[in-house]
Amino acid sequence: MTTSAAPKGAWRITFLLFLFMLVNFADKIVVGLAGVPIMTELRLEPEQFGLLGSAFFFLFSIAAIAVGFLVNRAETRWVLLALAVIWALAQFPMVGTVSFSTLLICRVILGAGEGPAGSVAVHAIYKWFPDEKRTLPTAVLSQGSAFGVILAVPALNWVIVNYNWHYAFGALGVAGLMWVVAWWGLGKEGPLVETAVLAEAEPRVPYFHLLTSRTFIGCCAATFGAYWALSLGLTWFTPFVVKGLGFSQKEAGWISILPWVFGAVVVLLTGWTSQVLMARGVSTRGARGVLGAVPLIVGGAILAVLPHVEGAGLQIALLVTGSGLCGSIYVVCAPMIAEFTPVSQRGAVIAIYGAIYTLAGILAPSVMGSMIQRASGLLDGYMNGFAINALIMIASGLLGLLLLWPNAERARLTGRGRRPKFA
Repeated sequence: MTTSAAPKGAWRITFLLFLFMLVNFADKIVVGLAGVPIMTELRLEPEQFGLLGSAFFFLFSIAAIAVGFLVNRAETRWVLLALAVIWALAQFPMVGTVSFSTLLICRVILGAGEGPAGSVAVHAIYKWFPDEKRTLPTAVLSQGSAFGVILAVPALNWVIVNYNWHYAFGALGVAGLMWVVAWWGLGKEGPLVETAVLAEAEPRVPYFHLLTSRTFIGCCAATFGAYWALSLGLTWFTPFVVKGLGFSQKEAGWISILPWVFGAVVVLLTGWTSQVLMARGVSTRGARGVLGAVPLIVGGAILAVLPHVEGAGLQIALLVTGSGLCGSIYVVCAPMIAEFTPVSQRGAVIAIYGAIYTLAGILAPSVMGSMIQRASGLLDGYMNGFAINALIMIASGLLGLLLLWPNAERARLTGRGRRPKFA
């Protein structure tokens, strides 16, 4: 099978969008990283801090859907620029003395700006790479999230330890504005804009059929479980290490990057393995669906062991491994959805997918806060929350394994039959 070459400049844009996602996840992690100082200064109970973690996602899904339909018609270049400006400006109010209400409102605004980010970035990337070459750049793009934590956590934690948590927010605002300047000068719209040509020849599929297809439902279910674990990591991992296991804030800063380092390896390995399997003729059911769902089940099983072991080192190792395996599903779901979604509808459908699975971000931090506040002991509360996480991951992985059949979905929905060799 012959494959199309990616246009010149495709990897430069991929790198810029990698940085875009890096800033995106650094913005997300800062509240969890500064969780103990924030709770101490503002005198917050666990349920209040859980609410703060959930607040980020209040408008996340709504914004993702609205902007998803917008990018079906508007150039992603300008939409990405506007989103990054919102992120940057939402950080600066925290530099001064703030109340819990101000912090809550700023996180809601930030979430509205970041809600569409992942789906719009994916849609932008797909204008630079043909379908058979999308898994690896998708993996690289998703690594912006991991490196946003790996690189930002030590730097932000240094600011928190040596100055205070307020300046950590200001540093992120400056980083966001720096990306805006870089994208203004170097960002471009991809030349594979099939929406202008292919969309006219390509029949549209009713949104109802796309959104009720088993693969779309499977992607939402599987990624919901993965995002439950991710949002817990963003909000509660560092407080767990400090308050639950007794490490210092300085030590916790280094420990907090471990899930993301492991997750980065998982994601890049998944992207590479998927493309190798497809090149060897494996269907996208196997090379994407099974490859993404199985690690969720395994990760959930590992987390289920966590409440039954003792020792901080072993507990951290299980938490890092179990949650890190979630990363595989992020690599494969967007390409699977793109397989059977007409190009003219792709931006909206990927955005709706993102809006649905990120609803886990509203629930997970609050559920953990409630578990902690209502438990007989602090550590017991954390372990109850992680046990719930394990069950959700296993269930979501099993649903993904059952429902993810993108190659058959394309044949059924678009009427083009199976593509040779890898579909």
